[in-house]
Amino acid sequence: MSDSTTTEAPAEPPAPVEEPEQKPNFMRVFGRYLTEANSVMVTVYSLLLAFLIGAILLIVSDEYTRSTFSYFFARPQDALQASWYLVRDSYLSLFEGAILNLNTLESYQAGQADFGNLLRPLSETLTYATPLIFTGLAVGLAFRAGLFNIGAQGQLIFGMMGALIVGFSLDLPIWLHLPIAIIAGGLAGAALGAVPGVLKASTGAHEVISSIMLNNIAALFLVWALGTSFLHSETKSDLVSKPVDDSAVLPGLLSSLNPSLRVNLALVIGFAAAVFTWWLLSKSTFGFRIRAVGFNEHAAATAGMRIGSTYTTTMAAAGALAGLGGAALALGVSSGGITTNTALDYGFSGITVALLGRANPGGIVASALLFGALKAGALSAQPDVPVDISTLLQATIVLFIAAPALVKAILHLRTPRGGLVTLEAKGW
Repeated sequence: MSDSTTTEAPAEPPAPVEEPEQKPNFMRVFGRYLTEANSVMVTVYSLLLAFLIGAILLIVSDEYTRSTFSYFFARPQDALQASWYLVRDSYLSLFEGAILNLNTLESYQAGQADFGNLLRPLSETLTYATPLIFTGLAVGLAFRAGLFNIGAQGQLIFGMMGALIVGFSLDLPIWLHLPIAIIAGGLAGAALGAVPGVLKASTGAHEVISSIMLNNIAALFLVWALGTSFLHSETKSDLVSKPVDDSAVLPGLLSSLNPSLRVNLALVIGFAAAVFTWWLLSKSTFGFRIRAVGFNEHAAATAGMRIGSTYTTTMAAAGALAGLGGAALALGVSSGGITTNTALDYGFSGITVALLGRANPGGIVASALLFGALKAGALSAQPDVPVDISTLLQATIVLFIAAPALVKAILHLRTPRGGLVTLEAKGW
């Protein structure tokens, strides 16, 4: 009887244990976002760097603070304290002039000031920001089509004159007079804005050159028009226009609290214009055409889009937005009569607003509020803070916004997926 041998099958290896998928850690994701040169963080870091440079220049320009650095190695605390107090007080003065005055707050809490006085800094910020919303939208809309609308200043002046003429020359009830005057301002700005678009579409003339020339033409035309008997005030000898009728004046939003609060209905119209611009770009066929031409005009032409008409209509729409800003001035804070200085530099500042807002309507509104706050704060803080500090901060912000690679290099940020995002106008 022979022994039989049995062979056992080899045991199967144990199945691998599936490890549960680890969820990304929020702090790690957030930390990576903070160290990435994406559009949001570049904007935030640009603001911080601008205020840092502003602080350095404040220290350098102040004679007393500068003198403390002459014996820095003997008593460094003197220089550091003087620098800290100077920067703190300067930026606090900007805040109090733009948002909330702490002394007025204490007086209000003690019953020595009314609520209207408490709102005065914020009212001034909103007043200065209102025209910037319109001109920023005018520049931003053109940017989306690959155009550089540097003519917002002239379009604002034309809108200001169009609204003014309707405002004092017609005798209508307020429910009809005010809307017609506002529309007239928009149409006047659109007429001037369409000119660079037509020239670019028909002759290839660059919109930057033609719109710069139109800025000068509009400014000189305003000087001439204010000297005519039709526009010139009958009661004043200097170059001041006639006032608009009461039925064409934009009502104040906070005048019931205090008549000196200047913010008016134009702010609401500006917010509505921003919402409309967002809808136009995001939801409408015309907006799709604008974005397609701005992204690649050759591909858009291959798809059957009319490039020339898109340029013309986009520049006209941009001019209408800037013209509404002029109407806001003529029918609002300057309803008593416009001068050659009424437009200030709102059109040129609109370029910086559009750059900071990344040509996005929501971002443009936010940057307009920021620049309005800088303007109101700088004017209120005089003579303690140089008025040029507002212009300095704006210019530095734009420098960093326009050069994200510079911010990335200074702070050693990581390149975001898809590369750095910059705004460009085609055709240079």
